[in-house]
This record gives sequence, structure tokens and C-alpha cells, in this order.
Amino acid sequence: MDYPEEVITVNKKGKKEVRVLIDKGKYVRYGYIDIETGKKQSKTALILNNEHYFIIPLKDGKSLFVKKEGKSSIKIWDKDNKKVYPT
Repeated sequence: MDYPEEVITVNKKGKKEVRVLIDKGKYVRYGYIDIETGKKQSKTALILNNEHYFIIPLKDGKSLFVKKEGKSSIKIWDKDNKKVYPT
């Protein structure tokens, strides 16, 4: 599938991923899809009250929230509506 360039990011290993909207309300939660395989990645992120957090799953079933420092504007692909969602 073709994705808009502004929603594609490169991970630490150098692989391209797409930011995909999971759900939104007073917050925005999004995940990642590997472009090459099309598989959903286990990592997610949360934007709440203009604060950006990465949600890291742990082996015991819990999750670790890590706050991202600095301000950045990202765009997320809304696969249901087929449009780019700005944050």
C-alpha cells in the first residue's frame, strides 16, 4: 500500500515505518506498521495534553511510558478515513 511521505518515519535500525492512528479523543494514540512486511509493530505512542509519550511493552505484560523531550509536530495516517491527521 502507498502511504503519504509525511507519515513515514525511519526507526533506529534504519527500517521505514508508517505512523497509523489507533484511536483519538482528548488524546491521540498511534502505532507503527512496517512498510516492507505490512505487519503491525508492538510499539505505540500517546499524545496527551500536548505531551508526547512512547509506550514500551514489557515482558511481564505491563507497559513503560517514556516522555519524549522537545516539541515536534508529526503527522499520522488515519487508515479508516484514508487521510493524514496532524497533531
